[in-house]
Amino acid sequence: MGLSLVTPPALEPLTVPEVKTFLRIDSALEDTILTSLVKAAREEVEHFTRRALITQTWDYTIDAFPAEGYIKLPLPPLQSVTSLKFTDEDGVVSTVSASTYYVDTSGEPGLIALMSGESWPSDTLRATGAVTARFVAGYGAAASDPPEAVRLAMYQLVSHWYENHEAVLVGSIAKEMPLTCEYLLWPLRHLRF
Repeated sequence: MGLSLVTPPALEPLTVPEVKTFLRIDSALEDTILTSLVKAAREEVEHFTRRALITQTWDYTIDAFPAEGYIKLPLPPLQSVTSLKFTDEDGVVSTVSASTYYVDTSGEPGLIALMSGESWPSDTLRATGAVTARFVAGYGAAASDPPEAVRLAMYQLVSHWYENHEAVLVGSIAKEMPLTCEYLLWPLRHLRF
């Protein structure tokens, strides 16, 4: 199984002006670093929760069509499936007709499931990476679409990283504060399947 990003999010869940207000920064001197911190915070939250926050397109590749008649897609919430393709043993790529399956975006994980009476193509597939689903995931295309707990966790990460430039804090006793970003994100954490 493999995931590869096709189209990254067009924007981040937090804007630099929002972060500057949160951190009480008035000048534009820190804008570049804040932009990097916001992107890193989104990536960390997506990694921890195993979710896509802002609309993005991915390819999910598996070795063969599953026997159970459906393909579970990672990175909820699923918005849509763009295509389902397979590669035969001769290297010929074909597209599975969308009339043979339906896309279930209502649950987590999202599914590509065979219609009643349909079956996956019977071609002999190449040994590995034969089936690729291209899909769109995320809460939406607007910065305000992810849950507010996600945005607050990102503010906390950006703030922590901004205030602590070094990887190690020397000369201080560190203690995790209650209601930290992990506390905010655990309810959204998508378990692997």
